[in-house]
Amino acid sequence: MEIAHQEPSTRSGAMTFVQSEVFARTFREGMALVEETANYLDGEGREASKALSRSAALSYAGASMRLTTQLMQIASWLLVLRAVRESDMSVDEASESKYRLGDREKSSSDLLSGELPKKLMVLIEGASQLYDRIARLDRDLFKSGRSDGATNDAVAQQRALLDAFGGRRG
Repeated sequence: MEIAHQEPSTRSGAMTFVQSEVFARTFREGMALVEETANYLDGEGREASKALSRSAALSYAGASMRLTTQLMQIASWLLVLRAVRESDMSVDEASESKYRLGDREKSSSDLLSGELPKKLMVLIEGASQLYDRIARLDRDLFKSGRSDGATNDAVAQQRALLDAFGGRRG
């Protein structure tokens, strides 16, 4: 098992982030979206899907599987960072490639969004926005070795913002 050792400033930036209120809010938001989606797909969504046309029902099934996969990736990333926050995992361990957020699966072009339940579309959009935000954080926090210095600059800027606005938790 190869561990991608982080530069000291990257480790420090990741530790600053996981102790911040920004992380705490992101964690709560992510887990709430996972729970809301699970409740919808097991209840109201299941009933709504029964009323769809055959083609829309197939589209619903594909969209709900992609949504579930995306939310599980989000939850996994958040739980790894919570483990870092709680000192159950080091930043070096959390930086391993197996914990990185993968590329998002592109949605199918045959998605019949006009026929799908509005609530499902709202959940898909919310998950998509959260995934994009977390993907940016993942790149900023864990991609070391870039020669342009952008990662360290971004972490330094984030740390400065957290310091300036009291985002650190004591």
